Amino acid sequence: MLTDTVLRNIKPKSKPYKVSDRDGMYVTVSKTGTVTFRYDYRLNGRRETLTLGRYGPAGISLALARKRLMDARRVVAEGRSPAQEKQREKRKLTAAKNFAEMTALWLEQARMADSTRAMRRSIVDRDILPAFRNPGCSPKSEPTICAPCAIRSRPAAPRPPRFTSATS
Repeated sequence: MLTDTVLRNIKPKSKPYKVSDRDGMYVTVSKTGTVTFRYDYRLNGRRETLTLGRYGPAGISLALARKRLMDARRVVAEGRSPAQEKQREKRKLTAAKNFAEMTALWLEQARMADSTRAMRRSIVDRDILPAFRNPGCSPKSEPTICAPCAIRSRPAAPRPPRFTSATS
């Protein structure tokens, strides 16, 4: 079974090799030293492999890889292919043609309360998307890139009148 210490001390060899963990998960070590978590499973009589992620500071931890493994095992138990679902999600993201579609997709799929979703949708519609809809903007112009990040000046909400009690 793998541990963080074992993963940190894995050295590359002249050929890629595997180090097994548990429940069908293993790591592949490339010639360059990249350590990648993978999960092999069988579905409908076919062997399939799901890449869970890369190990390291820029990648995922062993604990997160095992969590993803449990999620993938649950999907396989339901009779679906986690590798195909991952590819389907990637295609959805690449199919989104512009920032507005990407934002709408994110707002639909992100886990958040309905009230939070409504608040974020209104902020995106009011403040962010208008900057991207400007027909005079080109992707290479710096003001276009910075415009969504700039704080828009709006008048503050009116305050209720302040009443003081007249005491004599």
